[in-house]
Amino acid sequence: MTLDSLQLLFFKNYDDAALHLSSGLNCFIGDNGSGKTNLLDAIHYLSLTKSAISASDALCIKQGADFFVVKGSFTNDSPVSQEVIQVSLRQGQKKTVTHDKQPYERMADHIGRYPAVLISPYDTDLIRQGSEERRKYFDSLMAQLDHEFLETLISYNALLRQRNAVLKQGVGAHGFDRDYLLALDEQLAPLGQQITSQRAAFLADYVPIFQQHYRQLADGREQVILTYKSQLLGVDFAQLLRANERRDFVLQRSTTGSHRDDFVFLMDEMPVKSHASQGQQKSFAIALKLAQFELLAARQQHKPLLLLDDIFDRLDDKRIARLLELVADETFGQVFLTDTNLERTDQALSRVTIPIRRFRVSNGTVAAV
Repeated sequence: MTLDSLQLLFFKNYDDAALHLSSGLNCFIGDNGSGKTNLLDAIHYLSLTKSAISASDALCIKQGADFFVVKGSFTNDSPVSQEVIQVSLRQGQKKTVTHDKQPYERMADHIGRYPAVLISPYDTDLIRQGSEERRKYFDSLMAQLDHEFLETLISYNALLRQRNAVLKQGVGAHGFDRDYLLALDEQLAPLGQQITSQRAAFLADYVPIFQQHYRQLADGREQVILTYKSQLLGVDFAQLLRANERRDFVLQRSTTGSHRDDFVFLMDEMPVKSHASQGQQKSFAIALKLAQFELLAARQQHKPLLLLDDIFDRLDDKRIARLLELVADETFGQVFLTDTNLERTDQALSRVTIPIRRFRVSNGTVAAV
């Protein structure tokens, strides 16, 4: 699967841009702030229907405009077919995603069809930030692999929002609707148990691949461990909800469940966040993403798009060399890379034999070099 062309209209700092892409390696070269990362983010939209950077879709509309459009033409190899994906948003309206001009009834139906992996300098936020960042990361990966998991997660989160609304209503004039709460709990409990079971099963496959990539990046000097922490492991969720009902009512939120889970990162049995060096944290984060790529490639039967953002500026020579070895060995499929220096990029890619196309990015304009 390859992305053959990319078109942008009023997306972030672009008025209008159209790119014809290489099936191998695409390099976006330009100064910081010129819009290189925005091109990667547009590709991320085509894959996952959302930004990798902006919390709100509305923030992706160019200042002064009232809509944006991101459009991509894909070639699917099995069977060979041309498919056009478009993501658009108008101020005050719902985002629309279309496949060959036909809108999806639900955007969830698109997830997993065009997988992508982004390796960014900010990946260490997975280590440094709270449990929500780690849940989002692993849930997004699992959603691309397993549509049933995505459906379960969507249903769980919808019920959780309803449950929290009931808990907040309890302090109002109408009082606490316990019957409704119990009805929600009856639906929520099996979904939470299922999510926990699926996350645990996923990690059993993911962790050995992750550990292998870390050993290759760090020469096997440290022992890394990734474990799953959940209140629901070996526990009846329905009973746990009942036991914490009073506490939930006081705090006006659900204090137990899959939404409280975490993924624990350890190095030599110590937390990576507090005991690993910056270099070790970067290796850990890159290994997470390389394991993500390998799993997606194996299960989807085609290689995901790989997005490499500012790796030359933010990673040391050793980690860059490892990534470029994989590019040179054609481990990856289609690759998109950003950098500030064309000469440095060409030198780094001197061993790469796959087709390369270079683009110069400047203040919201992009042109082939």
